[in-house]
Amino acid sequence: MAKLGTVQKILAGTLSVIFPLSMFAADTPGAMVYSHGTATVNGNSISRSSALFLDDVVQTRADSVANISATGSSVIVLNDSLVQFEGSRVKLEHGGVTVSTSKLMSARAGLITVLPATAGLTEFEVRDVDGTVQITARKGDLTISDANGATLLAQGQQTTRDEGTSQDDSQAQPSSKKKRKKPAAGTSPGASGGILNSPIAVGAGGALIVGGAIWLLTKSDDPVSPVNP
Repeated sequence: MAKLGTVQKILAGTLSVIFPLSMFAADTPGAMVYSHGTATVNGNSISRSSALFLDDVVQTRADSVANISATGSSVIVLNDSLVQFEGSRVKLEHGGVTVSTSKLMSARAGLITVLPATAGLTEFEVRDVDGTVQITARKGDLTISDANGATLLAQGQQTTRDEGTSQDDSQAQPSSKKKRKKPAAGTSPGASGGILNSPIAVGAGGALIVGGAIWLLTKSDDPVSPVNP
């Protein structure tokens, strides 16, 4: 039977690891955004740079661009564009983005998702103008997914799709684009992120661990029953 002192050491070590990680998960931004000209995050103008969190919306004007820098990925938000940051993906509402990634960051425009075909360094551009999505594979191959499935776009090639429907079912869903609503640039970040990643969930988990630790420590006052040979 393990001695109580050993149990205390194990709990102390566990807590010392969990709480710093909890604080890190709650306080660390998902990325940084740097503006070149006037740009906004959730409708608020930024001077030079700003922390970027899950579901934040970045908007540029006709005379400005912005650069989203995340671990292993860089996204240039082209002029006159509206983009929502979704962690491992950017959602393009209108305008264009240039993505350079070694972490399989993808881009979505309407029902079209553009994803690197391999885990190596990939560079691609996606533009969405008046419902027409133009995709260019600059470095590395791309996988393009739509309502009809997935197709491969080889490096150096370019293709055009309709953002609301696939190429083959534009007549089957003629009103799909009308039903989609673009989020206002001034809206606050949404709550669509994973609940286990939220600061509240992290804090609740830490509280449960502390409660268990206190219970075990208070049991130390009870004598340990002798074990019969």
